[in-house]
Amino acid sequence: MYDAVVFDNDGVLIGRTPFDTLREAAWNAFESVGVADPSLAHVEDVAVGVDPATLTDICDRYGVDPTEFWRVRDETASAAQVADARRGRKTPYDDVDVIRHLDASLGVVSSNQQATVDFLLDHFGLADRFETAYGREPSIASLSRKKPSPYYIERALEDVDAGTALFVGDNESDVRAADNAGIDSAFIRRPHRRSYELSTQPTYEIDDLHDLVSICGRGPVGSI
Repeated sequence: MYDAVVFDNDGVLIGRTPFDTLREAAWNAFESVGVADPSLAHVEDVAVGVDPATLTDICDRYGVDPTEFWRVRDETASAAQVADARRGRKTPYDDVDVIRHLDASLGVVSSNQQATVDFLLDHFGLADRFETAYGREPSIASLSRKKPSPYYIERALEDVDAGTALFVGDNESDVRAADNAGIDSAFIRRPHRRSYELSTQPTYEIDDLHDLVSICGRGPVGSI
């Protein structure tokens, strides 16, 4: 049914990063650029989901260059997630092997850093299962390209020359990104999303990755 199936990474293929890891990394980024006692609210603002305008405003308050700060922040956040993976705090979901049974080209599109995505897929032996994988480059411009923008999804689809595609994610921004790219979406209700309410309708709602076999599989799951 689909030429390609593209996955979000965190919360879909591999477990989410604990917020305390990202908050500590953001605090360390401030310290690295000479801000010894940043506001906790500002630390949390840049830890997850910051937009270019907010980032610039925060950096102006501390007299630091936004471009340099964001480069340091992304490097610090990536290093912290690598450390979490090495310690076993960030691991793949148990059902990830089922992707072997999907009859389509496979890709990854994440709002995480490209360096983090590359490390995680390689570290957990998943890299060879995907034909393409995109994360963000360490630039402020990348913040405007992350989901719900279709930017990275469209690049992935170009890589695999897909005419029809399905994007699998665990956030409303994933569903919206698929809509913006003109493709179908599957919202996966991992335990952290059991009671999550969507304001936009995905093409499918699934409980885990095994449900994808009936949508675009090529054989019985038991033959893995």
